[in-house]
Amino acid sequence: MHDKVRLIQYGVGPIGASIVKLVLQKEGFEYVGAIDIDPNKTGKDLGEVAGVDKKLGVPISSDAKKVLRDTKADLVIHTTASFLKDIRQQITDVIDAGLDMVSTSEELTFPFRKIPEIAKEIDDLAKKKGVTILATGVNPGFLMDTLPLTLSGVCQDVKSVKVTRIMDASIRRLPFQKKIGAGMTVDEFNKAVAGGRMGHIGLPESIAMIAAGVGWKLDDIQQTIEPKVADKPLKTQYFSVNKGQVAGLHQVGKGIMNGKEVITLDFWAYVGAPENRDSTLIEGTPNVDLTIKGGVHGDLATAAMVVNSIANTINGQPGLMTMKDLAMPRVLLGNIAKLTAS
Repeated sequence: MHDKVRLIQYGVGPIGASIVKLVLQKEGFEYVGAIDIDPNKTGKDLGEVAGVDKKLGVPISSDAKKVLRDTKADLVIHTTASFLKDIRQQITDVIDAGLDMVSTSEELTFPFRKIPEIAKEIDDLAKKKGVTILATGVNPGFLMDTLPLTLSGVCQDVKSVKVTRIMDASIRRLPFQKKIGAGMTVDEFNKAVAGGRMGHIGLPESIAMIAAGVGWKLDDIQQTIEPKVADKPLKTQYFSVNKGQVAGLHQVGKGIMNGKEVITLDFWAYVGAPENRDSTLIEGTPNVDLTIKGGVHGDLATAAMVVNSIANTINGQPGLMTMKDLAMPRVLLGNIAKLTAS
């Protein structure tokens, strides 16, 4: 390992840009490559597109394979898309280049139950190449899976796990507000749900990770998505929501074992939510009841989880790893290069 960890930024959207900004605040990182297919970004400097106050001398390229092949890097930060089928080739290209990767893809956080064939392909290729692939974030990646698994460490037994996340979406970025249907009619929302184009991505993955982490064999994973309708006019910095329009959503994921609901993930995200909180309730011996008042800011925490997971990924075993497989990430206040293996 060099005196700095050399990074390639794969995807320079809002989350990618926030990660670039955080990386530049840390000691021991160096960006050596950047990839994005947006023609309005290609050819421009990564620093310029990410909104930092200086150029980094790293042009953004749309030729992913060339950047991955020709740039001498240690790890790829991957922030392009949520669904594994859309990023399968991107991941295998990273692996073929012999690079470790931390991704924000929700489906990649725990794909072994839902998409086992692609998960096995990625795992086998990564082991063959000797690289570590990890997907993480705040949710999935921490609040609704890694955190309850960690809290279960003080329990002698566990009967059930319930996690509740309530978010006022008015403080989130525009893509998130659109993703939860804010401003839609109820009919538009329901059609989008039926078409698989609406809802938070990751609850089934988090449920599967919790079950695998504690050794439960679930019979089924179920999910419902309902609109949260505005009972008064609402406004965000981007648009207005009229009374009767969709303000956001209420989504519930359930893990069923032996006919009982043993895992419940209760997710609320809507404009005008009266509170922000993240709560974990474990029924066991002893019970554990933890609430983070004010909640965890999703965008800030996502960038932090990615950056704080880099050392564990570089030091991790080869293969497709998940957050239950690696050491808990921690904030990096020193030189990252000193925390990575030589």
